[in-house]
Amino acid sequence: MVLLGTLVNAAAILVGSVLGVIFQRIPEKMKQTIIQGLGLAVFIIGATMAFKAGDDLFWVILSLVAGAVIGELLDIEGKLESAGRFAERKMSRFGQGKIAETFVFASLIYCVGAMAIVGSLESGLNSNHSVLYTKSILDGFSAIIFTSTMGVGVALSAIPVFFYQGLIALTADLMSDFLSQPVITVMSATGGILIMGIALNILEIKKINVGNLLPAIFIAGVLKWFLL
Repeated sequence: MVLLGTLVNAAAILVGSVLGVIFQRIPEKMKQTIIQGLGLAVFIIGATMAFKAGDDLFWVILSLVAGAVIGELLDIEGKLESAGRFAERKMSRFGQGKIAETFVFASLIYCVGAMAIVGSLESGLNSNHSVLYTKSILDGFSAIIFTSTMGVGVALSAIPVFFYQGLIALTADLMSDFLSQPVITVMSATGGILIMGIALNILEIKKINVGNLLPAIFIAGVLKWFLL
């Protein structure tokens, strides 16, 4: 089921919002340890995907270089960070109960990011939902925190998450009908490397501009398609 990962992600936000109403406080140390554990899980998922590169590793590396050049020229990461800063400004201006503004904030946080895009592509191309499952845990956990401090408007963000990620997954699924398995494999491997970069960001080991590397996934697919 192509939309399974997206459905789980939306459901996790809803469940997290309900728990946020019930549990108002989570110890900071516990929060940090949970995030670290999830970061390690994200890294393993990315590594598993990246190992699929096999003999195509050269083309994956070439795609990453070309993707980085395009991403930097388009400043994808900068635009994503601008959206995040907009959400932070919104967060600082409102208090408990302002549902509309909370909804905008949470929607941006959950939709804007490389993990949503790579995870949805992986769901559509390979019916592999592991990335979105892990994102679901991250989003559900953060929904507890956001709802406990900002209100139930967070729960409404499950709607744009479903449509946004679902659209990407369905589009990728339609693309997979026209792509050979080797093309899909090299795209998945490239996406896996980006997921490893996301894990490094989560673990705060090194800031990786994953957003600027997103074009690499599509470049890898095009290169492999031409080579076949």
